[in-house]
Amino acid sequence: MSKPRIAHFAGPNATIQNTPPLVTSNKARARHGLAPRPNPDGSPARYDVLRPQRLAAPAKVYVQAGSAHPLEADMAELYGPPDGYLDAAGQFSQTRRDAADRAVYEVELRPEDGLYPLPYMARQVDGSAWEDDCAADFAPESRARQPFLPDGSRSFEEIDRLGVGEHGVGNLISSRAEVDFYRLLPPSGYTKGLAAELRTDTPFPGEEGDIPPERRGRNFFPYKPVHLGASPARSTLARVVNLTQRVLEGGAYDGAILTQGSPRVEETIYWLNLLLDVTVPVCGNAAQRMHGMISNDGPRNLVDSVEYITSRVWADEAGRNKAGMVLVQDQRVFAARDVAKVDARPGGYVATGGHGGIIGGAGIEGRGPVLIYLPATRHSWNSELRVTLLPVSVSGLGGVTVAVKDAAGQLLGGAMPQVRIVKDGSYGADDFDDDPAREVDLLALLADNLARAPLSGFVIEGLSPYGRAQSSARRILMLRAVYAGMPVVCTGRGNTEGFATGGGGFISGMNLTATKARLLLMACLLRFGALPQAADPDRPTVAERRATEAALAQYQAIFDTH
Repeated sequence: MSKPRIAHFAGPNATIQNTPPLVTSNKARARHGLAPRPNPDGSPARYDVLRPQRLAAPAKVYVQAGSAHPLEADMAELYGPPDGYLDAAGQFSQTRRDAADRAVYEVELRPEDGLYPLPYMARQVDGSAWEDDCAADFAPESRARQPFLPDGSRSFEEIDRLGVGEHGVGNLISSRAEVDFYRLLPPSGYTKGLAAELRTDTPFPGEEGDIPPERRGRNFFPYKPVHLGASPARSTLARVVNLTQRVLEGGAYDGAILTQGSPRVEETIYWLNLLLDVTVPVCGNAAQRMHGMISNDGPRNLVDSVEYITSRVWADEAGRNKAGMVLVQDQRVFAARDVAKVDARPGGYVATGGHGGIIGGAGIEGRGPVLIYLPATRHSWNSELRVTLLPVSVSGLGGVTVAVKDAAGQLLGGAMPQVRIVKDGSYGADDFDDDPAREVDLLALLADNLARAPLSGFVIEGLSPYGRAQSSARRILMLRAVYAGMPVVCTGRGNTEGFATGGGGFISGMNLTATKARLLLMACLLRFGALPQAADPDRPTVAERRATEAALAQYQAIFDTH
């Protein structure tokens, strides 16, 4: 029987695909006459760290019988005989020839077995030991290694090979599904290019063949080494939709997994929730600890996502995804709309908005995934903002026509709206006059939008839960933005548990966080375009107000249902 098929999309800044520095082992240091690496307090290190690597040739080893657990010998009568014995000189015999001979198992390790944990033997080109990702502190890119994995294949392989499930067996992913690996906005890249025959990823249509030399901050996006970190531009949100849509719409996959940096994945998975027109789920996964680090949480999250997708607990009677896109973290299934990271630890995600958000569980011992609640908001195949419903063009500020999609229906990166988040706190005015002319930040943003961003708007993170700006000056300027054609959404500060009021020219962000409201407003701008512009945004006429209110009603209907 064929297994379910899953697409994995490698996203930017993904700790789940990041590895600790490859530090030269003490075995290598001793071999080359280098001083051993001590513990931080100066005492000798007890062990070398073992890192998964590939054998170049077969090797025969002898494993001491009974060494897998301290109590194996306690029930020795339950065990069959060993493969043989080693004497004091290390000679193997199938029979014991001396009482001091040690019982052993004979194992032949072969390259085709897969990865084995082994000491890391590499050194720098000058013969010195590797101590970190860079050849020296704050080294330039030319002297820095990349700790992130270029696609998901290696991390999935290590989970299958080295991950042990609750029943003592491995192959925790491949036993359930076949996985293809796509480099969507990968966290690392091939700066010198890569020949097609060496690729471990599945190319997107039109990107087959050799991988050309890739640039940090253009083709791949790491956060380490910290001084060389890079993040994707707003325009890449179009690529995220275009490529995931292209891969998933053909019916070849039962679902997908997106891995991304833990503070960022909540936004991307919501963006896909709004714009993808597909009937299968996308599970967001992240990690608080690097791949291979002690107690790393990423492998379990990935296995739980595979289990969630293959269980089809998400499917309705017609086989369509009824739960929307989700974040699967720490054995919980979160609705994409209602989740946020609040702490850098496993378990550091919460349901936002105060009204649910955790819709089920995965990785539950003794049973499969379960859904307890379903989101009432629209998503993916029934979203009013899905990419197939977006117009080819909309009207922007100044009556400019903004192309949204090309002739093939692909989103255009240059169309991505500019939506700024404006945070407001108490006691902000300089004096009792509260003069709008002193709000230089908002004035500059308004001017920049009018000059450079034909699709633009604002999100106010104001009073909780109402969302209103607290100073009259900032409220006046935000109303100026509205009548200049830029919609403004009100949200409560932080993770509010109430509903923003809106009205009076503003859109209610409901119980969304400001970051989620920003994405929803961006998608609305792609659907509806800019608001009508008043001749004098500070003094709109009655007719101009009514035209703006009619346009805002379309926006509010989306915010009420998405």
